[in-house]
Amino acid sequence: MSSPLRIAQLAAKDMALSSRWDEFVLAHRQATFFHRSGWQRVIASVFGHRCFFLYAERDGAIEGVLPLAEVKSRLFGHSVASLPFAVYGGVAALNDEAAAALEAEAEKIARGQGAEHLEYRNLGPARHADWPRQDLYVTFRKAILPDEEANMLAIPRKQRAMVRKGMANGLKAEIDANADRFFDLYADNVLRHGTPAMPRRYFQALLDEFGADAEVLTVTGPDGRPLSSVLSFYFRDEVLPYYAGDDEAARGLAANDFKYWELMRRACARGLKVFDYGRSKQGTGPYAFKKNWGFEPQPLSYEYRLFKRDAVPQNNPNNPKYQLMIKAWRKLPIGLANWLGPFIVKNLG
Repeated sequence: MSSPLRIAQLAAKDMALSSRWDEFVLAHRQATFFHRSGWQRVIASVFGHRCFFLYAERDGAIEGVLPLAEVKSRLFGHSVASLPFAVYGGVAALNDEAAAALEAEAEKIARGQGAEHLEYRNLGPARHADWPRQDLYVTFRKAILPDEEANMLAIPRKQRAMVRKGMANGLKAEIDANADRFFDLYADNVLRHGTPAMPRRYFQALLDEFGADAEVLTVTGPDGRPLSSVLSFYFRDEVLPYYAGDDEAARGLAANDFKYWELMRRACARGLKVFDYGRSKQGTGPYAFKKNWGFEPQPLSYEYRLFKRDAVPQNNPNNPKYQLMIKAWRKLPIGLANWLGPFIVKNLG
């Protein structure tokens, strides 16, 4: 006779249990890169948020995991989510009993912390038909073909011409040992869009925590000048370009298209099977860019358990109330923006 199911929390410093957690995540098809235990250490150390990484265990075997973190902000509200700074999350479990027990504990924690809502960023279908949902975001995922030329030909003609333009311009792609060149391009890029930048140390923490499963690829011009960069994650047979930045000169030289082609080409050479172009808001430039690459949008089932609010929060640049802030942010000197940004973005999650 089996023992009762037990719900417990992963201690960030328990590396033996973290290893067991990650073995479960790697083997479970509902789990994603953002279910990995290392996110607890990154989120807590860089942003100072309290984490609740729950797991269900029976007879010494993990049957489910649910990573959570709490974000408290006077400006953006008080939430418990799976997972802040991630595009995917929610419960990953072997059975309904483990899933229900994990979610019951999550709701107990969120209520106990006084959160306004609990959020699950599901990659798969929503689990609760009666919970409000956020339909703003979609993701773009596509199979990587086993042949390099087949992947090139799978890119629609106009976008394929941009890739070849980048090649003709003598662009080169390099793997960086740290996040320095990436951050400079990223921070300048987000400032032009009017949004605050994550702190430089966050990106270095990702590289340090996830090792070979996190990588920076930077595109340079013939003169060696950095033009475009992307920080990607590797998980099972997938590559996920997650954070990116471009110099203003990148567009005219087709450095952005060349960058993503180089990432796809290298992933193909490694035998990877899925290119996850990531989350975008519907109706935005990034959404159109990914569609132009031949990727089809897949709706994301973000669902919310509301406790102290009447509607799903809209903490995103599409919200009209942030438009003045965005316009003002674009005018800041880069040094001031990079200093102020982390104080704001840590509360967005």
